[in-house]
Amino acid sequence: MNSLLLKAYAKINLSLDVISKREDGYHNLKMIMQQIDIYDKVTLIEEGNTAQIECNCSKVPTDASNLAYKAWNIMCTKYNIQKGVRVIIEKNIPIAAGLAGGSSDAAAVLIGLNKLWNLKLTKTELMEIGVLIGADVPYCICGGTALAQGIGNEITELKSFKNRLVLIAKPDIDVSTAYVYNNLQLSNVNDHPNIDKIVESIEKNDLYTLSKNMGNVLETVTIKKYDIIKTIKEKMINNGSIGSLMSGSGPTVFGLFDNEEDLENCYCEIKKFIPFVKKTKSI
Repeated sequence: MNSLLLKAYAKINLSLDVISKREDGYHNLKMIMQQIDIYDKVTLIEEGNTAQIECNCSKVPTDASNLAYKAWNIMCTKYNIQKGVRVIIEKNIPIAAGLAGGSSDAAAVLIGLNKLWNLKLTKTELMEIGVLIGADVPYCICGGTALAQGIGNEITELKSFKNRLVLIAKPDIDVSTAYVYNNLQLSNVNDHPNIDKIVESIEKNDLYTLSKNMGNVLETVTIKKYDIIKTIKEKMINNGSIGSLMSGSGPTVFGLFDNEEDLENCYCEIKKFIPFVKKTKSI
């Protein structure tokens, strides 16, 4: 029996801009994606003739709506494969958090099945399949530091921005991505992040200029509904973070730090009122 264990890493958005709304209902985006060292464990076991999804988190669907199931299904259909797989997901990335947990799990399944079934697909080919599952899946296959455009599927790899100290805090609320985009009023957004400046900061390995220029236009929707996000950002800045931002559509907030002492002090302060707080780093 063939099996494989993979790590499915979370991501944060070092910046997120919405350029326009498309006729198909999606939005054209321009954003900087960064993986962090928080991950789900995804085990694939060849078994039977269908996909069985198991997860230690009861909120995660285990039917055909799960992105991991969709990843298996699309690989079978595309390559005329009739093999089943048991997918065991050990969840460490919070769900509905703006950290791409479900997309990362799906990416791990695509990567894993490519190995198990000896398909010899390139990373680019896997990313082209991934976009059929979800807009964040191609980036999760790519990993590292990247510029994502289009609906999030046009990926340009950037110079690595790894080993930066990061604090993650998720308030005890779940945010619907669809709600955030449906309520985004682009005509009312006056402050767009300078993505090109952030790319330049990454190229120069300049944490301070990057932190100063971070921005996420989706905060205009999510913070209006959940004021706790603004509170976390302010607490992080007031307790040593050199930059703090909401990731994706929220509600997770992250802070960037330049030393362990400030990271630890901020962790202790945020932990007083937010249950899910993690010290991590960019990878």
